[in-house]
Amino acid sequence: MSPQDSEADSGPALIELRDLRKRYGQDQAATDGPPPVEVLHGINLRIHAGEFVAIVGASGSGKSTLMHLLGCLDRPSSGTYRFKGRDVSTLDADALADLRRQDFGFIFQGYHLIPTESAQENVEVPALYAGMPKTERTGRAVALLTRLGLGDKLRNRPNQLSGGQQQRVSIARALMNGGKVILADEPTGALDTRSGAEVMTLLHELADTGHTVILITHDRQVAQQARRVIELRDGSIVSDTGDEPPTHASPQCSEPKNETASAALAEMRATLRAAWRVMWVNRFRTSLTLLGIIIGVASVIVMLAVGEGSQRQIMAQMAAFGARTLQIYPQWSSAQVQPAKITLDDVAAVRDVRQVVAAAPYIEGTLTIRRGNTDHKANTGGTTTDFPRTMNWGMARGAFFTEADELALAKVAVLGHSVYRKLFPAGGDPVGQEILIDNQPFLVVGVLRKKGASMGEDQDNRIVVPFDTAATRLFGRRNPDWIAVLIENLQSAGATGEAIQAELTRRRDAADLQIWNQAEAIRVQSQTDRTMTLMLGLIAAISLVVGGIGVMNVMLMAVRERTREIGIRMATGARGSDILRQFLGEAVLVTVTGGGIGVLAGLMIGGALLLANVPLAFSWTAIFVAFFCAASCGLVFGYMPAKQAAQLDPVVALASE
Repeated sequence: MSPQDSEADSGPALIELRDLRKRYGQDQAATDGPPPVEVLHGINLRIHAGEFVAIVGASGSGKSTLMHLLGCLDRPSSGTYRFKGRDVSTLDADALADLRRQDFGFIFQGYHLIPTESAQENVEVPALYAGMPKTERTGRAVALLTRLGLGDKLRNRPNQLSGGQQQRVSIARALMNGGKVILADEPTGALDTRSGAEVMTLLHELADTGHTVILITHDRQVAQQARRVIELRDGSIVSDTGDEPPTHASPQCSEPKNETASAALAEMRATLRAAWRVMWVNRFRTSLTLLGIIIGVASVIVMLAVGEGSQRQIMAQMAAFGARTLQIYPQWSSAQVQPAKITLDDVAAVRDVRQVVAAAPYIEGTLTIRRGNTDHKANTGGTTTDFPRTMNWGMARGAFFTEADELALAKVAVLGHSVYRKLFPAGGDPVGQEILIDNQPFLVVGVLRKKGASMGEDQDNRIVVPFDTAATRLFGRRNPDWIAVLIENLQSAGATGEAIQAELTRRRDAADLQIWNQAEAIRVQSQTDRTMTLMLGLIAAISLVVGGIGVMNVMLMAVRERTREIGIRMATGARGSDILRQFLGEAVLVTVTGGGIGVLAGLMIGGALLLANVPLAFSWTAIFVAFFCAASCGLVFGYMPAKQAAQLDPVVALASE
């Protein structure tokens, strides 16, 4: 029968080609570059459902190109291709992927199995993209492999199978979704005689059960086993043995059920499983990639914890004497021999300023304290009963002295915690015990609560006595060394300090007193520490960015190394979005794993620093943000390589080495 006779109307055709042409090379409209090469010249062909057709030709005759066009792996340059009466040129990339997944099954000369997947998992790939439920998918794959004599090789990887066994896995994969049309490209070319005969027997069985089998081969003896032989030469059909529809029925293959939620979950599990295997196969490279993420996450956690811990420690020290406390001191100038003196009238004036709750004068000096055979030098101060609340300093034992003690010039004393420990090393209750201050007997009435160090000075190394008692019996002067002021509102600390300064300047006709605004100092210090903590976090975050760039580099390498695998997945029905999710999933798995290890590493390093008495304050928010940023690195830096993989041409991908 002549090529023209192959166009005779012999009933509705499954596949119909009209004047199909395929060109490669420079577009004809361009003026530079090599001229286009036309591989197929006006192919006209009809193939009915259930036919067993062999397309035979020498190398370079265009038969592989024709197979790629028939299998919707490539698009023609011109002409019409109708499948089931539908013009394939009207379909977009996803629709073509759907068509390949539902109607076509490919058997390649090189088998094209995914090396990291088992025989069963390779067979399941088309059904996975079709959304077939796991139980049904597994059962069908096992049944197909068992039918093909591979029931005992389900868990074997391709490198554990012979060539004939790999080809049978490829056949099972082609039948997984029904395989109404089986496209076999040189299926016996890489096999020995026995294995090749087994494959041809399988193809005959498929044809007998109603599958449309299109065999591409250069071997005329193999082609003669088909029921119809079409010969290609130089891109044209030169002979066709017939175009008669078969009499047997087409195979009744059940369509995969696309259950959206379960299908998405199944694909996600398969994506993560495949990603984990790729990571394990490339363990050394993966570990180096993980290292950048781990260092980044651990650095963020530890640095923020150190910054926050230091900030809290400083704030605790500064706030130890009350966040709402202001302190007034004489101000030195270069022209003064002696600083200005504070008077009790100044204290009274300060008490009258709006927003001031209390003001306590404080007169002090370093004196020797003695009990028994123990001598100790401590800060000795005289103050009023307002001292505990202005300085936010409560009692640990006993009570503070009273106004009656002040009026009576009573020789009573309240000990700081360090003085108490020094004079009473055995512990016990010091209240009611007598001590000597500058060789004068004083009765201990209480012990102040422990404050600790502030600005490098032990605040607990002090004794407090009534102001008038200190002025007359210990120091011989009535001018306070400083004034402690308690204000009503923390938010108005700045304005209140300015009001106090203005009042004192008016009264004294000079700005010779200075105010240390505790609240304002805390605010400024807090802002400074917050800025430093942020800077530490940003410096640590650079490690995450570097780790993310490493992820991008590794994923770009993975796309290049696994281009053929991408082509295999596309040939079995994967859409571009499926490939995108596949590689994005791998990138995210790397960064999530690195982020998790980084969190553990950060906590362990932090624990070690805590044991070394380094102030730390872990923030769960910082830990979550660090982990989230690590995971996001997978999405951000993995997107470009994943997009590149998704946009590969199936034919080009399959042909890669």
